[in-house]
Amino acid sequence: MDYLPLFADLRQRPVLVVGGGDVAARKIHLLLRAGAQVRVVTRRLLPELEQQAQLKVIRWLGQEFSDDMLDDVFLVIAATDDADLNARVFAAADKRRILVNVVDCQPLCSFIFPSIVDRSPITVAISSGGKAPVLARILREKLESLLPAFLGPMADIAGAWRERVKQHIPSVSGRRRFWEKALDGRFANLVAQGQLANAEDALQQALDAGSEQVRQQTSDTDTSQSPRDTLTGADAESKGEVALVGAGPGDSGLMTLRGLQLIQQADVVLFDNLVSEDILELVRRDAERIAVGKRCGAHSMAQDEINRLLILHARQGKRVVRLKGGDPFIFGRGGEELQAVAAAGIPFQVVPGVTAAAGAAAYAGIPLTHRDHAQSVTFITGHLRPDGEQLDWQALARGRQTLAIYMGVVKAAEISRQLIKHGRSPLTPVAVIGRGTRPDQQVFTGTLENLATLAQQAPTPALLIIGEVVSLHDEIAWFGQTALATQKRASLVNLA
Repeated sequence: MDYLPLFADLRQRPVLVVGGGDVAARKIHLLLRAGAQVRVVTRRLLPELEQQAQLKVIRWLGQEFSDDMLDDVFLVIAATDDADLNARVFAAADKRRILVNVVDCQPLCSFIFPSIVDRSPITVAISSGGKAPVLARILREKLESLLPAFLGPMADIAGAWRERVKQHIPSVSGRRRFWEKALDGRFANLVAQGQLANAEDALQQALDAGSEQVRQQTSDTDTSQSPRDTLTGADAESKGEVALVGAGPGDSGLMTLRGLQLIQQADVVLFDNLVSEDILELVRRDAERIAVGKRCGAHSMAQDEINRLLILHARQGKRVVRLKGGDPFIFGRGGEELQAVAAAGIPFQVVPGVTAAAGAAAYAGIPLTHRDHAQSVTFITGHLRPDGEQLDWQALARGRQTLAIYMGVVKAAEISRQLIKHGRSPLTPVAVIGRGTRPDQQVFTGTLENLATLAQQAPTPALLIIGEVVSLHDEIAWFGQTALATQKRASLVNLA
């Protein structure tokens, strides 16, 4: 280990920065966030630094560096383009045993700045010891995507409750189990949703339950087990939770960060047929997976049974995720499922997903709206009654609008017939996108009069798009092809 990782408390401590350019400004910004008293030595300040000096946010000592400026400082940073000056600052600071960093010059550094993931008060620092700063930055970006923003507020609440928990739960092991459960359970989920007051209520309920359990164990005449070693706090929390999560149209890269976090925490995942294998691979390995998918003419599980399973597992104290393709509230019956969950008194949350129309159309290079072609877009389902009277065909047949039709393959001929009958031109451009956003996506384009034939050719699940915007497919389809090519390369890397 070339460098010992340390976290320095710079609050109200003087730090000297030599230099006033862009690099120095970035370091000063970081130091100010850490609460340091920043002193700057430079011939010229950037306008933003000059304004900070006028507001006394930083202190401008003057134009020339002198050794006596180091007499009472805690850290030193040299960020100039004058190599001789940087070397002189390093030598003077090192002689006084003051930690010093010369930017982009590793030999003249007694400390280095790591790449930082800031979820204050949670802070993650990544360093390559100055050998591969770009690699450290890439790792930071990956961690940024994995560590949710609510970690900071959650840590703040946990810190404020430490003494209270200590008073109620005397044993170290008991407190550890309490926090392990709380930070990975209902309390954490409420913080993630921004419900901080409810989160503290949940923490109090878990603490009350733990305290009661300790009292009962203490009064028990059987002393074979010390009350200090009993299960406490959140172990007594029996109520689970249901999360309705949109998985997107297929490409795992389109799943939201919040959705990813929840499926990696879930004890039980109920998923439908539209969820891709790539996304199922992201589910926690030891989670129970239950396939509850429905396909036209081949329903594997009734809706009432799905609702029953959601409630059953949640009442067992489990974290349940209902994982649905696309967005759960767009032709996904997610609203019905949450009605059942809410009626049962089960806590729940919803994580929206990228709906198939948005994802598949984008990957096919078809904008759903366009100033020259369509001023509106309508999402409809192709599950039609035999008479086809439930839809306002007259309104749907108007021009200069886009129709995105879900589950319309079986009824494609009827859809085409009704639209033409009510005035839409038979030559209106159409597209059928099969397995949208996935590596094997296929796009079939033509006109409204041959929609049924195109639909028969497309692999399922398939989305129908009707409107003048489809004419742009050949012009900008490169976007989708690039995205799919990238996805395929990523799959090959994963297999390797």
